[in-house]
Amino acid sequence: MFGGAVSIPNNSPHLRKSGSRPVVFDIGTGDLGNSSEEDFSHSLESDEMKGGAIPLNSVAITPSPLLLWRFKVLLFIIWGFCCCKIGWDSVMRMSVDLRDLFLYEAFLYYNPFLLVTMMVWLWGINLWVFAQANVGYAKMFDLDQSHLTHREIWKCATWMTIIVPTSMTAYLYLYSHGEVSLAASQPVLLYAAAAMTLIFPFDIFYLSSRFFLLRTVWRIVFPLQAISFADFFLADIFTSMSKVFSDLERSVCRMVHRQVATIAWFEADSVCGSHAVAIPIVLVLPYIFRFFQCLRQYRDTREKTALLNGKVFCEIYLPYIFVFFMMFSSYMFPNS
Repeated sequence: MFGGAVSIPNNSPHLRKSGSRPVVFDIGTGDLGNSSEEDFSHSLESDEMKGGAIPLNSVAITPSPLLLWRFKVLLFIIWGFCCCKIGWDSVMRMSVDLRDLFLYEAFLYYNPFLLVTMMVWLWGINLWVFAQANVGYAKMFDLDQSHLTHREIWKCATWMTIIVPTSMTAYLYLYSHGEVSLAASQPVLLYAAAAMTLIFPFDIFYLSSRFFLLRTVWRIVFPLQAISFADFFLADIFTSMSKVFSDLERSVCRMVHRQVATIAWFEADSVCGSHAVAIPIVLVLPYIFRFFQCLRQYRDTREKTALLNGKVFCEIYLPYIFVFFMMFSSYMFPNS
C-alpha cells in the first residue's frame, strides 16, 4: 500500500505545466474526448510559450538619453579644446609681421559662416519660444506640416558649429606648416559644400525646407507676386546681414582669382582690394530688394504706409550709391 507505484491518470485536474495556465478537465468525460481536448490544450500552450519567448529575445538595450547627452557634451568640449590648442600653436608659429595679415584674411573667409551659424542658433531659440507660447508660426510663414522644429534647427546649427571652426583650424594649421595649397583649399571646400548642400536636388538634408528657403530668396530678388509674411521677414533679415554678404563677395572674389592664402589682395587697388566697386553694390542690394517689396505691396494694397517704408529704405542706400560713384570715378579717372 505504501511502497507501490502511484499511477496518476492523464486527465487529472492537478496536472499543470510550468509557465502555463492550469489545465482543468471534466472528470466525468470519456477517454476519447479527453485525449482530443488534451492535444488541443497542449498545442495552445506550446504556441503561447513560443510566442511569449519572442519579445524577450528582441528587447534592445539602449543607453539612457542623459548618458548620451553627457557623452556628447564631453566630446564637444574635447573637440573645442583641440581646435583652440591647434589654432593657437599655429598662429604662434607665424612671424609677427605676417600674423596680423593672415588673421585678417582668415577672419574674412570664416566670419560670414560664423555669423550665419549664430543666426541659426538664435532662430532655433525663436522657434522654441514660439512653441512654448503656443504661437502658430507655421500659419504666419505659410509652412506645411513638414517644417523644421527648433530641435532640427539646433541640430543643423550644431553641425555648422562643428564644421566651420574645424575648417578654420585646418586652414591655420596647414598654412603655418608650409602647406599653402592645402590651406587655400579649406575655405574653397567649405564654400562649395555649403552651396551644394543648399541646391542638392535629392530628398536628403531637409529637401522641402531647403526648397522653401530658395523659393523665398527668389521671391525677394524678383518681387513679381504678392508679398507674403515670409518674404519681407527674410528680406528684413538680409538687410541686417549686408556686411555678411559683402564679406562673402570678397571671399568668392579671392577664390576665383586664386588669391587665397596670399597677400596679393592687400593692395587697395587690386582686383579684390578694398577699393573694389562691387563692395557698395553688394552692401546696398538687400535694401534695394526691400524697397521694391514696398512698391509691390503698395501696388497690391494701396496703403501709404508701404510708401513710407520704401522711403526709409531709399534713404538708407543713398549713401552707398554716393560711395559707389566715388569709387567708380576714382577707378575710371585715377589721376583726377
